[in-house]
Amino acid sequence: MSTRSRNHVTVSGRAGGPVVMLAHGFGCDQHMWRLVVPLLERDFTVVLFDHVGAGHSDPSAWSPERHSTLDGYTEDVLEICRELALGPVTFVGHSVSAMMGVLAAALEPQAFTGLVLLAPSPCFVDDPATGYRGGFSAEDIDELLESLDANYLGWSGAMAPVIMGNPERPELGEELTNSFCRADPDIARVFARVTFLSDNREDLAEVGVPTLVAQCSADAIAPPEVGAFVRARIPGSRLVTLNATGHCPQLAAPEETAAAITDFVRAGR
Repeated sequence: MSTRSRNHVTVSGRAGGPVVMLAHGFGCDQHMWRLVVPLLERDFTVVLFDHVGAGHSDPSAWSPERHSTLDGYTEDVLEICRELALGPVTFVGHSVSAMMGVLAAALEPQAFTGLVLLAPSPCFVDDPATGYRGGFSAEDIDELLESLDANYLGWSGAMAPVIMGNPERPELGEELTNSFCRADPDIARVFARVTFLSDNREDLAEVGVPTLVAQCSADAIAPPEVGAFVRARIPGSRLVTLNATGHCPQLAAPEETAAAITDFVRAGR
């Protein structure tokens, strides 16, 4: 099957413009970018896709072998780039997809003009031995995954508002809850382990393309120390702290998110 159908790839915006590829995080799909896309389409060719197992992707393409690590998702990203043949792209990876961008750029740097790592985390688990703070203890992650295994829908209803933040805007948490609940629970359980157990700290130094680290001013999932760590480990990268709060600024603050992406792409030309 083609990658277009496998990952439900859509291309919009200004033909011939710089290419911006938007990659969603765990429990989401390309619909989560809908408020940002119109702001980017005026200047850029915008590529959207769903990770296998999410949104309108082809569920038959999901493989427990291929998609039990970030490497399988990374290869999916590279295959999309190759098939579209639109030239080098600016890859915008949200949350776990940020590390897919890191791995992809290390493997095939010629495919990318730059990376925007939106609310990234190379490792969610604290590492007391090195002083690294990922935001969760190993026990926290074990409990999180056990709860997800036991009752995925209940876990979604409890965790989505925490991930989203912005409690004064409950509609945002409700939207993320609904997105989680649309996901196939069996695939989500595997992807959750990929998301919360991966450790890509050593991979950051392999990135050789211009990189923007965009973190939120308050984020229960990726605290400020994580953004600072990523910036320090990726040579020549730049860090911007958005006024947005929560872990999903593309929904909570689409204008600010789009402006950060736009400024980065324009600065690189």
